[in-house]
Amino acid sequence: MPKLMLRYVLQLLLVVWSVGTLTFVLTRSLPGDMAYRIAASRYGYDQTDAAAAALVRSELGLDQPWWHSYASWFGDLLQLKLGNSLVSGDPVWAEIAHQFGHTLALALVALVMSFFIGPPLGLLAAQKPNGIIDRLTLVVSTVVRSSPIFIVGIVLMLLLAVEVKWLPAAGYGTPQHYILPALTLAIGLSAVSMRVSRHAMVQVQTSEYYTFSRLKGLSEWTTFCRHGLRNVAIPILTYHLVQLVFLIEGVVIVESLFAWPGSGHALVHAIVARDVPMIQGTALVMGALFVLLNIVVDLLSALIDPRMS
Repeated sequence: MPKLMLRYVLQLLLVVWSVGTLTFVLTRSLPGDMAYRIAASRYGYDQTDAAAAALVRSELGLDQPWWHSYASWFGDLLQLKLGNSLVSGDPVWAEIAHQFGHTLALALVALVMSFFIGPPLGLLAAQKPNGIIDRLTLVVSTVVRSSPIFIVGIVLMLLLAVEVKWLPAAGYGTPQHYILPALTLAIGLSAVSMRVSRHAMVQVQTSEYYTFSRLKGLSEWTTFCRHGLRNVAIPILTYHLVQLVFLIEGVVIVESLFAWPGSGHALVHAIVARDVPMIQGTALVMGALFVLLNIVVDLLSALIDPRMS
């Protein structure tokens, strides 16, 4: 266990350093005047001129060598400081905590929804492989996965918000505002999870221990609960927890479509404004979260199946 935890810690440190460094290099390599973009985000494009850009450049030290800025950022990172936003001036930790909380809440709601959509359909399709339900879920899964996420969101918005007027089309503030964006993410996630669940269940059903349990006279439900549930749960749980990271990283389009005040939508504005600390801070949090969720997946898998520990 100590060696395993040491490996996880080293992996986390390596991811944080590599993501931060790569983000620093990419943002510095973007075309255009960085100081002018920051000044325009602060004061507006109509009020920004060469003098305003020069003032921002001098204030933020953008005229200094790149290695000086990198060393300053790395020193702050060793102290767990992410600096302040170049546009608003607020601490990056405060900005991320506010925005990332909305994104994480939306991703968790979508993850819970997908649990009630994908795995039940996948387990149902596995009862008769290559049957009508199995083929139907395969078609639905293929169609949904081949459709862009914003198309799914627009269709749901037209049906549930415009036509029947059951839900608000966009915005934030009430539990009803969660449903449309979370359902959009959950449908895309369920398209794959139903096939993962189906393949896992078929593999378990064809195993020797599962067949032997049926020969002992156990009912289908008892056999599934005693010998199938734990084995099927591992790939399903692994897929969903790993996909939680991709949900958090991939909600940019959904947040923009439904006017959701999350980190994905804010990250787009930060990139346009060349707000390097905000970009680096958001990327670092996402990279660290990916490593932490992988650790959780390993620990839960070992808890469910001790043979994997």
